[in-house]
Amino acid sequence: MLAHHRRPVSFCLLSTDLPILSTLDTSATLYQKDRHRFHLLLNQPPVALPEIETLKPENNQNKLIWLEISANRVIMTMQGQGKFAYRHFWEQGVFGVSRYWLNAESPQSGYAFRLRNYTRSLQLEGNNFPEYLRLEYELWSDNLILGHYVLHLQVHQ
Repeated sequence: MLAHHRRPVSFCLLSTDLPILSTLDTSATLYQKDRHRFHLLLNQPPVALPEIETLKPENNQNKLIWLEISANRVIMTMQGQGKFAYRHFWEQGVFGVSRYWLNAESPQSGYAFRLRNYTRSLQLEGNNFPEYLRLEYELWSDNLILGHYVLHLQVHQ
């Protein structure tokens, strides 16, 4: 049986060489799969963009971010009712896969693509539950590097 706990979290994704910074402070549900494996589910609230009037209301709904966390592997999936979803697979010192889906009105007309990522560093801290995660990775398209990124996750007790 899964044990679960509601916790406030701070989530940050930034690029060290591009002007990219995204932060999110919200509450999440932490599920303990077994002694060393956890799932963390959090809702990304709708983004208010008043300067863009062409946004359809149905595209501005909550998105679910799901992290599968262990000491040497992290899988992050984002899905929602919008037009975009992704799934990243990171493992220390390994080239992983980052998949992206651009969803059209019908499932037959959607578009997907893959990039590679290389996990330079994966640091997980916490005694009984994950309290801090820092993940440094590179994103690649064939032989072209698309940037260096850092993901921070702080689970507050």
